[in-house]
Amino acid sequence: MSTANTMRAISQDDFGGPEVLKEVERERPTPGMSEVLVRVHAAGLNPTDWKHRAGFPSVDRPVPVLGWDVSGVVESVGGGVTLFKPGDEIFGMLPYPHGAGAHAEYVTGPTRAFVRKPAGIDHIQAAALPLAGLTAYQALVDTADVRPGQRVLIHAAAGGVGHLAVQIAKARGAYVIGTASAAKHGFLRELGADEVIDYREIDFAAGLSNVDVVLDTLAGDTRTRSLRVLREGGLLVSILPFGMDNDAERAAEKAVRLEGLLVEYDHAGMQALADLVQEGKLHAHIDTTFPLAEAAKAHALGETGRTTGKIVLVVR
Repeated sequence: MSTANTMRAISQDDFGGPEVLKEVERERPTPGMSEVLVRVHAAGLNPTDWKHRAGFPSVDRPVPVLGWDVSGVVESVGGGVTLFKPGDEIFGMLPYPHGAGAHAEYVTGPTRAFVRKPAGIDHIQAAALPLAGLTAYQALVDTADVRPGQRVLIHAAAGGVGHLAVQIAKARGAYVIGTASAAKHGFLRELGADEVIDYREIDFAAGLSNVDVVLDTLAGDTRTRSLRVLREGGLLVSILPFGMDNDAERAAEKAVRLEGLLVEYDHAGMQALADLVQEGKLHAHIDTTFPLAEAAKAHALGETGRTTGKIVLVVR
């Protein structure tokens, strides 16, 4: 049991499978200048969590406490903070990749990594949005500036980033094409997808053309083939910006653009997501929740790659 000065957290001593995760007792952090201490109610899980747990991207030692998505209540504030007061309900993404720590009862972060949680959603819904939502928003809005009528192809459209990207693209007035297994097509239609492709049965690159924007969430051969469906001057944004040299050469040959994006914590982007939620245009689908102590089970499920939407750890 945690005390007044300690907290429960999920940690690991070594890289490896889900079994390396364990619940530990750690000292409760203290907010520094321009920081808030958040009493965590729920924390989202993303593929980067299990990749970091296993040792990719290569780092010298395991991250002490994983987790970038957080929704909770302000416990205390550091010097210079004017945006929030103790008791405020907030949600946001800790600075990626070096600001992890959400899979715990308390976490500190920069004040402007957070915004007020919309009153119409609970902490579980809110915790599912930040990293995946900001990734989709920064790709489609900040990078691609998607406009009404444009044709947008979203890969793995039923996944964590994908299902939010579908909704953000629709809110921008785009014609949205999503790839997913056949069982998830109904789900994507409900989100507003105009066209859905079963990637297991159909070669998307053979049947599509004149696409304005591709959101690549898979990299590898999918990214390479996606360049073929773009119109001249079209844009592919990859959220896995590794090993892109060969694709960059192909993009130049085809007169299309290729951008690699790593998500950044973003006060304005978080507020845009909150506004879309308030307007009823954005909703995170929760595949499964687990209590904090069962983080290893959550990782094991996430690594199957078969979930729809998001997995969330319920902390309080």
